[in-house]
Amino acid sequence: MATSKDLPEDIGTFIRDLRQTAKISLRQLADKAGVSNPYLSQIERGLRKPSAEVLQQIASALRVSTPAMYLRAGLLDGEGHQGVLAAIAVDPELTIAQKQSLTQIYETFRNENARNAPPAEDAEDAEEQK
Repeated sequence: MATSKDLPEDIGTFIRDLRQTAKISLRQLADKAGVSNPYLSQIERGLRKPSAEVLQQIASALRVSTPAMYLRAGLLDGEGHQGVLAAIAVDPELTIAQKQSLTQIYETFRNENARNAPPAEDAEDAEEQK
């Protein structure tokens, strides 16, 4: 499970605010988005990191643009360019199972690289020596 520091700081709050503005219950949104009530609750409380696919389902259920949801979740950059996870989620040629597998593999590689990366100070020192 992802730790709170790995999660976008405000995606859960953003979803909860949108849901409350739309005046729908957590259960209603979970049903519309096709996710479980406990899972959606964990997303809103910042305990779970939703996949790009789940964000797309939530965006659709809340009638907000998927890119806006991806931007808020950190899957798009500020200029609207898709990140890898967003690209996987919207690829019409992939099955749901393939999207989930690719997402897991990609996140595993990223996490491994982050663990193996030198601390920020070492990286800055190495850059200065070039």
